Amino acid sequence: MSRILRNPKALTILLVVVAVLIVSLVGGALGNDFGGGFLGSPIAHIQLPAEPVLADEIFPGFHLTNTMVTTWLTIIVLVVISLLATRKMREVPSGLQNLVEVLVEFFITLSESIAGPERARRFLPLVLAIFLFIMTANWMGILPGYGTIGRIESAEEVIHHAEVKADKAGEHVNLKEIELQVFDGDGSFGVLPLGSYDAVISAEQYEEDHGAGEGKQAGLLVPFLRSANTEVNTTLAIAIVAMVMVHFWGFSTLGVFGHMGKYLDFTKGPIGFFVGILEGIGEIARLISFTFRLFGNIFAGEVLLIAMAFLMPIIGIIPFLGLELFVGVIQAFIFAMLTLVFASLATISHGGEAH
Repeated sequence: MSRILRNPKALTILLVVVAVLIVSLVGGALGNDFGGGFLGSPIAHIQLPAEPVLADEIFPGFHLTNTMVTTWLTIIVLVVISLLATRKMREVPSGLQNLVEVLVEFFITLSESIAGPERARRFLPLVLAIFLFIMTANWMGILPGYGTIGRIESAEEVIHHAEVKADKAGEHVNLKEIELQVFDGDGSFGVLPLGSYDAVISAEQYEEDHGAGEGKQAGLLVPFLRSANTEVNTTLAIAIVAMVMVHFWGFSTLGVFGHMGKYLDFTKGPIGFFVGILEGIGEIARLISFTFRLFGNIFAGEVLLIAMAFLMPIIGIIPFLGLELFVGVIQAFIFAMLTLVFASLATISHGGEAH
């Protein structure tokens, strides 16, 4: 400690860190009861299903959701990176081309060590595409604007949805429990601004006061952007594509009877048949595991970031941003590697495992 006090640069850095920590504590929800809260904002609305970014259906039964938007944005980002990396390819790579080649070579080497040289080249496009998509989508999910910019769902819509949900459950809606965020102006575009921690009223208060006040409106912010993998349908779609291709490779390599024989084996008596049934149940379990492992980790990370940004703006969220970057790439790697392993196993007959 004495060394730090004698070093002007280290002392300056320490004082800045302490100052930022104090400002973060005072400016967030923790300091709101003591006259602070100037950096805080109402905690973002959290729900499992993806939210529609447009109030109306594009066509009957179809809403454009925020996870669809971010899925397309992820694809566009990957396409742009691919075009930039291959636009002016050179014998001695540099810059973006070098980075992409290092990544591809790493996965080629890893795939060959698991599946062998011949099958690795066959599985690599899907495995690498899954890794890049999941990692990019996860990393984009921590960018500014995700979850904080969107359209304002009016108080009437929020109350109506709560009433419909309560009717289906055979209950009465409690307006005191419905929290509405208060926004300035009367447009449909909204942002959760800094210093708006107390800008929240209940639906009961909204109806008693016949509004949120002059020049203000109440409702909930429906974000335009939400991390693609925080929606279970996205992770399920990736899992279905992976497992369909795994079995496609199994059929194309072993033939229909060779691959189906792993699950419907009548040649080895009741025990062999029972083992085959367990193999089939295991395939369904893989699909479920694929889906909810990725969804659970990414959704929990988003909730954690929202909570920390609510409690301690600025500095409270920084360590967890690094954690989310790490979790994002680890989850992508696990998903891709499991796909590779399952594909390798699917193309080996029961008599070939030992070999």
